Amino acid sequence: MRKNLVFDKVTIIGAGYVGATIAYALMMGGTTSEIAMVDLNEKRLAGEVMDLNHGVVFVPPVKVYAGTYEDCKDSNIVIISAGVGQKPGETRIDLLKRNIDVFKDIVPKVVEKNDKCIILVVTNPVDILTYATLKISGLPANQVIGSGTVLDSARFKYLISQHCNVAPGNVHAYIIGEHGDTEVPAWSITNIASLPIEEFCQQCSRGRANECREIIFNDVKNAAYKIIEGKGATYYAIGLAVRRIVEAILRDENSVLSISSLMEGYYGVRDVCVSLPTIVNERGVAKVLELPLSDQEIKAFQHSANTLKGLLKEVGF
Repeated sequence: MRKNLVFDKVTIIGAGYVGATIAYALMMGGTTSEIAMVDLNEKRLAGEVMDLNHGVVFVPPVKVYAGTYEDCKDSNIVIISAGVGQKPGETRIDLLKRNIDVFKDIVPKVVEKNDKCIILVVTNPVDILTYATLKISGLPANQVIGSGTVLDSARFKYLISQHCNVAPGNVHAYIIGEHGDTEVPAWSITNIASLPIEEFCQQCSRGRANECREIIFNDVKNAAYKIIEGKGATYYAIGLAVRRIVEAILRDENSVLSISSLMEGYYGVRDVCVSLPTIVNERGVAKVLELPLSDQEIKAFQHSANTLKGLLKEVGF
C-alpha cells in the first residue's frame, strides 16, 4: 500500500455523463468509500453530487462530494474523464486536438498535488491522451494508464457469447491496439471454456466462420457510433469498465485487463500507448503480456500503433 494515502479514495475529474456514471458504478459496486468529483461546471457538479448522495442509503457506505484538485492529494486513483464530447459521426481521432489542450491544463494540477497516484485516463481518444498525460506528468509509466480496449473487449466477449449461445463469462477474448478505428480482434487466442474458437466454430451450424467473425468485429468497432447516433453518448458500459479497472488497482488483484499503457518493445512497438492484455495491481501496470498472436494480428497491431504515433507527431509529442 502506498504511504500517506487513504486506501480507497478516488477523485474523478469531469462530472459529465461518463464521469457521473463512473461515480455511480463505483458506488453500486462498493468499490471505494470516498469519491471526490471535480468539474468546471459547478452547477452541473452540484446536481450530480446531490443526485448520487440521495442514493447512498441503498449502497455500501460511501462519501461522495464536490471537490477540488486539492482532493487529489490523498487519492489512490485520479480518473480523468473531462474533455469535449464526441459529436455524431465524429471519430475519436477527430477529438484529438480539442482535448489535448484540456489535458495540458488538468494534468499539471493533479501531479502538483500528488505524484504517487495512479492516473486513469478515460477521455477519448484515450490512447493519445494517455500518452499525452504520461509526457505532461513526467510520472513513471506504470502510474499512467488508459481505459483502453477494456470496453471493446467486453463488447467482443458479449457478441461472441450471443452468437455462440454461451455465457459471456466463458468467453475469453481481447481487442488490442487502439481504442478506435484501427483496433484489432485477437481471434487467434480467443477461446470458449479453453476450446479455441477455431474448434468451436467447427462444431457450429450458424454459418461460415469467417463471415461471422467479420460481422461480430464490425459490430464491436462500430458500437460507439451506433450508440451515439441513438442516444447521444456512451456511458453505462464504460462506467462499469472503469469500475473494473479501479477494483483491480485498489484490491491489488493482479488481474489481466486490456488497458492502454506505454509500449516498450512489445511486438516491436515502442513509445506509444495502446492496449494489450496487462496484469493490473496497486502499482497500475505490473506487466504487459505478449501472447502468441498470429503474424497477421501482429502486423495489424503494429499498424494501429504506427497510426497513433503519426497523430502524436502532428500534435507535437
